[in-house]
Amino acid sequence: MSPGPARGRPAGADGGGSRRGPARRWQLVRAGSDAVPPSTRRFMARARQRRMRAALPWAVLAGVLVLAGLVAWAVLGSGLFGVREVRVEGARLVTPVEVRDAAAVPDGVPLARVDLAATARRIGGLAPVERATVHRDWPDTLVVTVVERTGVAVVPRDDRFVVLDRTGVVFRTLPRPPQGLPLVRLAEPGPDDPGTRAALQVLTVLTPQLRAVLVEVTVEGLARIGLTLRDERTVVWGDATRGEDKARVATALLSRKADTIDVSAPDVVTFR
Repeated sequence: MSPGPARGRPAGADGGGSRRGPARRWQLVRAGSDAVPPSTRRFMARARQRRMRAALPWAVLAGVLVLAGLVAWAVLGSGLFGVREVRVEGARLVTPVEVRDAAAVPDGVPLARVDLAATARRIGGLAPVERATVHRDWPDTLVVTVVERTGVAVVPRDDRFVVLDRTGVVFRTLPRPPQGLPLVRLAEPGPDDPGTRAALQVLTVLTPQLRAVLVEVTVEGLARIGLTLRDERTVVWGDATRGEDKARVATALLSRKADTIDVSAPDVVTFR
């Protein structure tokens, strides 16, 4: 008889077969804080702090750039700070409307984008304006301060009178001469005219006594300048050189009885 299968061993579990156990299943379980050693927790906390410190400057820089971009857009690119008013100060001979038209600043243009120097130059192109300054008054106002020319002489032209400033610029035309300004008779008044410059040079050296009795200055040529006084006397001035000497001598001789006082050569005075 052949022996039967061994007791206690399942069929097919002979020495030539493989033995398999039950299948394993893996599951991730979050360890509690107590499971991490204190040294590891301290190391991880320091690492987080280093990362935060390293990132902080970049975060601040990004915030600053964003804020600067918003401010730049509000000031330069939007109408939030646009020009709403052009305020004019110091203008008497020109009207505020003339100044605003010369400024040529459109309403609503960003205040920060206005070229102040160019605006002042345009306003300075007005004849009565000697100089102008322009500044911003936030949030929406452009302030123009005007310094106007001061008249020093009047020149008759046809049936009207033009007013000159100290540099010879003609800046006003009037139907009658204003009080307090001496009359100057010359052909072509203007800052580039030699006769105009000579007449103004004479006016600057006159003494108060001469100016008080002066009626007009006549320029017939650069060496033929004369003064007409209130009592219809004439002072022959000659050219514009040695003006202070001529003014001093003429003032000293005002009490002399003579229709004509010739101070063209102040060292040798003649009377007629």
